[in-house]
Amino acid sequence: MDSSLFFGVSTIAYILAMIVYIAYLAFRKEAIGLAATSLTITGFVCHTIAFGVRWKEFNDIMQMGLLRSIPLTNLYESLVFFVWCIILVYLIIEFKYKNRTFGAFITPIAGMVLAFIDISGMSKDIHPLIPALQSNWLLAHVTMSFIAYATFAVSFATALMYLILTTDNRRSGSYIFWTITAGLFAVILFAMALDFLVFKVVPSGNESFIKNHLLKATLRSESGLIVAISFIAFCILIFLVWRFGHLFKQLIQSFSVSENLLDDLTYKNIAVGFPVFTLGGLIFGAIWADQAWGRYWSWDPKETWSLITWFVYAFYLHARFLRGWRGRKIAIVAVVGFFSTLFTYLGVNLLLSGLHAYGGI
Repeated sequence: MDSSLFFGVSTIAYILAMIVYIAYLAFRKEAIGLAATSLTITGFVCHTIAFGVRWKEFNDIMQMGLLRSIPLTNLYESLVFFVWCIILVYLIIEFKYKNRTFGAFITPIAGMVLAFIDISGMSKDIHPLIPALQSNWLLAHVTMSFIAYATFAVSFATALMYLILTTDNRRSGSYIFWTITAGLFAVILFAMALDFLVFKVVPSGNESFIKNHLLKATLRSESGLIVAISFIAFCILIFLVWRFGHLFKQLIQSFSVSENLLDDLTYKNIAVGFPVFTLGGLIFGAIWADQAWGRYWSWDPKETWSLITWFVYAFYLHARFLRGWRGRKIAIVAVVGFFSTLFTYLGVNLLLSGLHAYGGI
């Protein structure tokens, strides 16, 4: 039994679920919504089976024991598990709040990430663990970190939707903030898509990928003219998001999602993710570091950015409880926190060196 078969089924199920969720938003038929949820659950079950089979494959090869054989040793495996955590959090939200609206936003992320893994040529091979990783703390530290990352990702989506829904004045700071944020995400995704189309990029290592391919079709092109055109085009794209931001607001309003619901979901996801990240990401990580490298803390780039992320979300909870922050100010903190999370997860692995460099592409 091959794990790739079940991963393929889950990818197709998530993509079909995305289409059906969008149809549900358009027609508001309960039968369509039920079909979308069923497809998502089917994809999640196949995804779970695939991860379990991969875990067994890893254990059969490494023979290190079940707890030490969790397949989270490279970018491919971590992305697969990250998607699994996001879908799990979404299904919990759907069944708790009886609201399928967010499915049209979450399932595309899952389907696109799993599809990107297939089309990018990312290595799916099982590689031996370095000695520092051969510990029972791997299961607790890594899984709890990614569960926290998933809750932070959902809180980012709900916080950004809150900002879109509650801002009208194009000159206000919060409106400019969310339009630049959304515009930059669109720019990066578009630029990476062009990298793939132009170079048929197949990542093979951190340094070579960054040097030879990342944004090379646009902002890092060898042609000064292409760089200038790309910069102008991306500025225009961000301007269009700013100029027509009211259309995004109308879209969210049509989903019958209230400001209070978005604010509540943002807070609850962070309230769950923060202690999980504190325990699994920092405390268990420090214990593991002491066993592997002989010290609890070494100011490694990954450790440093994990601490920065922790402080951002600690500030969010502090500002909400003790300072009474509500509304747009606290939503901006949640968005900033996810930027820090992204850099902790991907930026450190791709751009910086250190003891955690094994997590790259």
